[in-house]
Amino acid sequence: MSLSSYLGRERTIAGPEFSRWLVPPAALCVHLCIGQVYAFSIFNLPMTRLIGISEPAAGDWKLTELGWIFSIAIFFLGVSSAVFGRWVEEGGPRRAMFTAALCWAGGFFISAAGIKFHSLGLIYLGYGVLGGIALGIGYISPVSTLIKWFPDRPGMATGMAIMGFGGGALVASPLSVWLMEKFSTPTHVGVMETFVVLGAAYLFFMLVGSIIVRVPPTGWKPEGFVAPKDNRLISQNDVYVYDALKTPQFWLIWCLLCVNVTAGIGVLGQASAMSQEMFPGLITPVAAAGLVGLMSLFNMGGRFVWATTSDYIGRRNTYFVFMALGFVLYCLVPTTGSIGSVLAFVLCFLVIISMYGGGFATVPAYLRDMFGTRYVGAIHGLLLTAWSAAGVLGPVLVNYIREYNVVHGVPNAQAYNTTMYIMAALLVIGFICNWFIKAVDPRFHVKKFGTGKKDSDPAAIGEPANVQEVRI
Repeated sequence: MSLSSYLGRERTIAGPEFSRWLVPPAALCVHLCIGQVYAFSIFNLPMTRLIGISEPAAGDWKLTELGWIFSIAIFFLGVSSAVFGRWVEEGGPRRAMFTAALCWAGGFFISAAGIKFHSLGLIYLGYGVLGGIALGIGYISPVSTLIKWFPDRPGMATGMAIMGFGGGALVASPLSVWLMEKFSTPTHVGVMETFVVLGAAYLFFMLVGSIIVRVPPTGWKPEGFVAPKDNRLISQNDVYVYDALKTPQFWLIWCLLCVNVTAGIGVLGQASAMSQEMFPGLITPVAAAGLVGLMSLFNMGGRFVWATTSDYIGRRNTYFVFMALGFVLYCLVPTTGSIGSVLAFVLCFLVIISMYGGGFATVPAYLRDMFGTRYVGAIHGLLLTAWSAAGVLGPVLVNYIREYNVVHGVPNAQAYNTTMYIMAALLVIGFICNWFIKAVDPRFHVKKFGTGKKDSDPAAIGEPANVQEVRI
């Protein structure tokens, strides 16, 4: 059996004894590994003193130069998920997970070479470009498969997997620190060896996930499952991936995800500095680090809790909660600072960040409700360009508005107030977008007859057989 045959979709069709509950762990094998990207900042300071060892020396890289590594990776996450979304859908999850494993490990190995030869360009190429491609492919690889295995609980299923992406940093952060301590010497900071070990470990676990994963046979349904009747928010019809781009629903959900992520990622990236500046003397650097760790837990837990909740109250109602509750909390943050209530400030941030994670985990099921299951993975890939946009917009809003306020004499403790109100206003826009989301026009639905191909035919998964017969 050739490798291409083994990785093909037809080789991953589950047998009658296969348990669908093995698919979430397979997805977690991938998402927990690529979730390391949230912990990359662990390496920033050590990489500023690769030459000086104890402190930066001439020739060492600056933090501003190293900051581009994460930005490039997130940029290519969005681009690759859009470009390769249809390829992932056509070839199935095993091929995608296998490819993501090679790219992710390769990114670490190339970056290790960049550290050895002190070439920042190699690190940009390795972790930034190749690793970013792995992030995009790996992130979307299990989505449509999980939704097909769990038509009764699509939110819970995608929440379980995407929870791993939010929690990957909880494993990677202490592991990376421990490895650097083990490999460090008086003349060496140990970053290069740490990259090699992490690359090898992630390669192993991601390949395990690719071996475990299966797709359900055509027409498979859970025992006792009865598909809900078509209603204005949950469709049993499919929309072809590029036809989805022609619908207002796609762009409304795109804007919805973008504003939710913009608000959350701006807070997530500056939580430590913001908390210390708003509560000088009350929140120490150690306490701020603890807050960041606690926020990571709520980011991870929110992905599962909110996505599961959406199975009961609906995706649209869940996003209404995100937008309305988020608006109230962002408006409250300046008040918590003015009254000096650390507890209220922390509670606001924890709920906000849980909805940030919940937005990521709920959106695949929202897409499934709107566009059906057949092309949801590819559509999800296109939607993640909203993440790329928000990854730039959120930090820019927080950092530059704060700097503007400080330059114009606003005390540090109040420098974030304007930003919080702007974030609240963005969520009002999101609320309006969510309000206008209705059922997709039937003319965009793929016909369920007359195509000349069965759904089980791999070729039918990509381009429709007869374009003239695609829409009803």
